[in-house]
Amino acid sequence: MFDRENKRILVDIPLATPTGKIRVKSRSMFYQYGNPHATRSVPLGQDNYVEWQIGYDVEEKKKDISSLPNISFIAYNGKKKILYELSEYLYYFYAWDMITPSELDQTIEFLSKLEEVSLLSNHPDCEITRTHPVEKKINDISFLGMTLKYPQLVYEFGIYEIIAEITIREKQRAVGVQPMLYLCFPITELQVSETLIGRIAKQKETAQFVIDKSNYRIILEMVRILVC
Repeated sequence: MFDRENKRILVDIPLATPTGKIRVKSRSMFYQYGNPHATRSVPLGQDNYVEWQIGYDVEEKKKDISSLPNISFIAYNGKKKILYELSEYLYYFYAWDMITPSELDQTIEFLSKLEEVSLLSNHPDCEITRTHPVEKKINDISFLGMTLKYPQLVYEFGIYEIIAEITIREKQRAVGVQPMLYLCFPITELQVSETLIGRIAKQKETAQFVIDKSNYRIILEMVRILVC
C-alpha cells in the first residue's frame, strides 16, 4: 500500500503461506544458510527473518501488478518494462521529495561510469564455479559427483538490522547469469497486531514491512548495488 499522506510504503508479508518471493527463515548469524521455518507449527523466535526476493521491473503484459502501469521504459535488452517494486518505490520516494534530485543524479552518474566487464553479472569475483568430477557410489549406483558454487554477496545497510543478499545464478529464460536480489530483515521489523515472538503464525496471517523516512534510503542503495 502506498500511503501518500504519510509518505510511506507498507508491504504485505505473508507469514503463514510462503510464496516464491517471500519466506520466513531461521538462522542465528547472517552468514549462515537460512532454513525455511514452519511458521504454522513451530513458534517464531529471535532467529527468524524474512527473505524477500524483491523485484525491480515487470514486463508490460503484467503491468496490472504495478501501481504505475502507465509509466514504462525500455530496458537494456530492448524490451518495454513497467516500474515495479524497487523501481516503483524509488519513483514514490523521489516524488515525495525524500530522495533529492542531487542524490538521484549522483546515482545515475555512478552507474553510467561502470564498464560492462565490471558489472556483477560479468565480474570475475562473481563467477559460478563447478568442481572437478569425482566418482561416487550412492545406493549401488555409480555417479560422477560435482559441486556447483553460486557466489553470494551481502550488503549491510549500516544502522539498520536489514541486509541485502545478491546471489548470482543462471538466467531461467536466456543464456548467461543474473544477480538475484533478496532483502532480508528480522521479523521484529514487521508491524503486527501482537508480538510474533513465542507463537505460531495464524492461518492466512500477514504482517507489514514499512518503508518510510526512517529507512527509505535502502531503496536507493539497493538500486546502486544491484546494477553495479
